[in-house]
Amino acid sequence: MDPKKVDEDDTSGSGDIGSVMGFSGFGKKARTFDFNAIFEQTRRTAIERSQRALEERQKEMEEEGESSRSVKPSGHSQRVKSAAASSSSSDSGSDSDSELIGPPVPSQGADQDDDDDELVGPPLPPGYTGNTADSDDDDDEGDAQDDDDDNPVKKIPDSHEITLQHGTKTVSALGLDPSGARLVTGGYDYDVRFWDFAGMDQALQAFRTLQPCECHQIKSLQYSVTGDVILVVSGNSQAKVLDRDGFNVMECIKGDQYIVDMANTKGHTAMLNSGCWHPKIKEEFMTCSNDGTVRTWDVNSEKKHKSVFKPRSSQGKKVTPTCCTYSRDGKLIAAGCQDGTIQIWDRNLSVHTKFHCRQAHTPGSDTSCLAFSYDGTTLASRGGDDTLKMWDIRNFRKPVNVATGLVNYFSMTDCCFSPDDKLLVTGTSVKRDEGNGKLVFFDRVSFQKVYEIEVTNASAVRCLWHPKLNQIMVGTGNGLAKVYYDPVKSHRGAKLCVVKSKHKEKQAETLTQDYIITPHALPMFREARQRSTRKQLEKDRLDPKKSHKPEPPVSGPGRGGRVAAHGGTLSSFIVKNIALDKTDDSNPREAILRHAKEASENPYWVAPAYKQTQPEPVFAEESDEDEEAEKEPEWKKRKI
Repeated sequence: MDPKKVDEDDTSGSGDIGSVMGFSGFGKKARTFDFNAIFEQTRRTAIERSQRALEERQKEMEEEGESSRSVKPSGHSQRVKSAAASSSSSDSGSDSDSELIGPPVPSQGADQDDDDDELVGPPLPPGYTGNTADSDDDDDEGDAQDDDDDNPVKKIPDSHEITLQHGTKTVSALGLDPSGARLVTGGYDYDVRFWDFAGMDQALQAFRTLQPCECHQIKSLQYSVTGDVILVVSGNSQAKVLDRDGFNVMECIKGDQYIVDMANTKGHTAMLNSGCWHPKIKEEFMTCSNDGTVRTWDVNSEKKHKSVFKPRSSQGKKVTPTCCTYSRDGKLIAAGCQDGTIQIWDRNLSVHTKFHCRQAHTPGSDTSCLAFSYDGTTLASRGGDDTLKMWDIRNFRKPVNVATGLVNYFSMTDCCFSPDDKLLVTGTSVKRDEGNGKLVFFDRVSFQKVYEIEVTNASAVRCLWHPKLNQIMVGTGNGLAKVYYDPVKSHRGAKLCVVKSKHKEKQAETLTQDYIITPHALPMFREARQRSTRKQLEKDRLDPKKSHKPEPPVSGPGRGGRVAAHGGTLSSFIVKNIALDKTDDSNPREAILRHAKEASENPYWVAPAYKQTQPEPVFAEESDEDEEAEKEPEWKKRKI
């Protein structure tokens, strides 16, 4: 064979392989592709196919029209022609219409709203004119829905409610984890209760109760931003951090109360008032106390605080902060003080305040809550002077809006913004038997009272509007924690537990006896094997011996070791029959000799036994000397 011919065959084969694989040869530069040209060719092919399919469909429709003379020609063919014309115009149009791959949109979609994306597909049957009434109804529904979206009151979830019984005293703290799965409540009764919405049934029972701070009222409870730990602020000077199951994670150190400068102590030296977590840093939290300081802490270092902020009055004197909070971005720290001021610091600059309002509320009143809006530009303050004020951070000299007449008897009455940032919510206080506590809703722009909910016949202390659940939690002055929700607008939370029926407690079945297997027993002694436990229980229930039928009450004196109804116990039987016996046994000799005559005349017990062997009794006879001796006076008798 000619070697040149072999080489030519090899080279031709390699060339064929190279053309198939997309490269000219091994070890050489790879072939480059023009992707734009490929995409353009694909687009043209798709348009040609769709146009061809449209023409075929048009021919079929024309043939049907010719065969059925009874049916009048409708506007369908015109719509098809217009669709074909639109497709041809799209072919000659600009490159911006390159997304129109596939069958073109029928022309009847132009008669309806542009939002009806469902109308993409094959054209409607001939003679279809469309239902204008349905479209009008859809427009009305859309307008009504737009009105609901514009009205924030329609979004308040208050159509349904559940009541969680925390105790009998004021619920002074509420906390929900970020996911909304668990609720924690604390009160004046020192208890902290854990509620799991997914695990509860209609009985609405807490799955854990504890007293983390012994005999101190719970002031504040809050889950961290990750939801794995809980900050507990109570009436003592040391805040605690618990995990989700209530076990202790960290306890703040107590400061030295004999040091004058509070910046030199490692912790608080007086009762705490409030506390909260940092919204961005999961290890950092803040507390404020009656020692006149606001301190930030780190969970990992419990021996000392991170930084100290000291509120000061206009004269430079120490002021007690009653509430504190972080801004939404965590860069600002705000504190409401007893002298009526609101002081805001930069988190990294603890000496001088960044914003300061001297006369925010009445001096001497406890500002109970500060809350930042979700956009971070507005601050709401709930004062002890029965007011609710809204402030703009950018102009902090005077409030933007003020609402008065909101009675406040508690130092922890809340205010909060709705999840859409359009409403502001707070609770009102009442004295006992003098009305109902209410949740009051204010429009953020106009600050008009747009809605209110009567909670119960006690004060509404704590309120919490969870953004994910869209449910409102309220802590009241009579030991209740109420959850308001809407089946349509709310998600999970209380909706999970109200659909679960109560678990029936299984009674301890003590009727059945243990089944003993005796494989080698004789047939007459062998027990039949149990096939159904329920049937065996029913049989045993009918058997008075196996079911231990209770004995009827004893009537009369009693028998068989059982006493009558008047003596339920042995002691009562003794009191009834022996201790209250009317016979007088104070002289035992007389009591015995009382039966002597009957015993001598009718001997029954002792005398017949000794009748044969008993000797005759011989008694000494009395002499005259003995009689004279008895007659002698006492002083003449000889002493023996």
